[in-house]
Amino acid sequence: MNIYTSKVRDKIPPRLLEISEQVKRGERPSRERVRTFLSWFGVERRGWNVAFDIEQVLTGLDLQTKPNFKHMYIDAEIEFVPLQKTSGDSVQKNQQEANLLSENNNQNIDNLSSDQAVAEIIESPISEIEFTDPTYRIGKLESANNRPISVKPESSLQEIVTKMLAHDFSQLPVMTSERDVKGVVSWTSIGKRLSLGTPCSIARDCMEPYHEISADISLFYAIDTIIEHEYVLVRDSSRVITGIVTTTDLSTQFLQLSEPFLLIGEIENHVRKLINGKFKREDLAKVRNPGDDNRKIEDVSDLTFGEYIRLIENQVQWNKLNLNLDRSAFVGFLDEVRVIRNDVMHFDPDGISESDLDTLRNFVEFLQSLSKIGVI
Repeated sequence: MNIYTSKVRDKIPPRLLEISEQVKRGERPSRERVRTFLSWFGVERRGWNVAFDIEQVLTGLDLQTKPNFKHMYIDAEIEFVPLQKTSGDSVQKNQQEANLLSENNNQNIDNLSSDQAVAEIIESPISEIEFTDPTYRIGKLESANNRPISVKPESSLQEIVTKMLAHDFSQLPVMTSERDVKGVVSWTSIGKRLSLGTPCSIARDCMEPYHEISADISLFYAIDTIIEHEYVLVRDSSRVITGIVTTTDLSTQFLQLSEPFLLIGEIENHVRKLINGKFKREDLAKVRNPGDDNRKIEDVSDLTFGEYIRLIENQVQWNKLNLNLDRSAFVGFLDEVRVIRNDVMHFDPDGISESDLDTLRNFVEFLQSLSKIGVI
């Protein structure tokens, strides 16, 4: 029996069992969107633990996805193929390392400050991180997976202007096919020619050299190119132009990536302010994580998020805060934040869900209102 199977048998979706049988018979199952594949497991996002569990299921069925479901845009298609075998020792070693890492991450990450959690993940050995792709590739962006509206080299200036105005675009690629790009026409390229009296009646007259990058390129590597040219065309491994990423898309993406960190940071600051000066040093030391006896607890800034909760969930300690609020509800809100914080610190490639983001926003507003009226 495969070493993974006994642990995950009860998680195998019926549709995946059907696909497994098809592959064994040498058939080629239909391609599926990553989003659909995730829905078979009752999840919407590829958090670290989710991705790891799904990989166990696939391995137990001697399957793998091509491309790897973890690395693709969530609405991209994947196919199911036979698992490429590795040696038994290697598989067992990887499983042992993965189990150890999963246990350590689950137990420890909520007990770290934001800076400590980030540092621990960044400094982890490559062998531990290989279970999920740590690179935020540009091909994961939605805009990199929306086939761009384009014009032909012979398209008239009126057609170009109409399309750009209708879609509020700053540029349009000039293409003869999904793989063949001739150039890009933009408001700038049109304006230059018209102002100088240069012919600009069709796209070929108005276009300039285009800029493209591979879908596999790191988003952060592509930033300078996008900022310099205000866009890049994205080409996938089959040489098809799959999308166009602009500076506006960059702004939106970095807001999505940074907002959870900023919200969690503000929540931690409010909680520290709430606790600060209300407890003796020995009270703070009592909630230190078990097995972490060597860490000094001098003041509230030395506590981890999990320790905040452990401190104020105690009724005696809660009373010291002198808050006319329900302790159980308040601690429950904090625990929700702790769970979301774990996902954020694990750098989920799909980010956090809108409902989780709303939870963070709402709790920040709640703490801000308490601060404004002088409660904290």
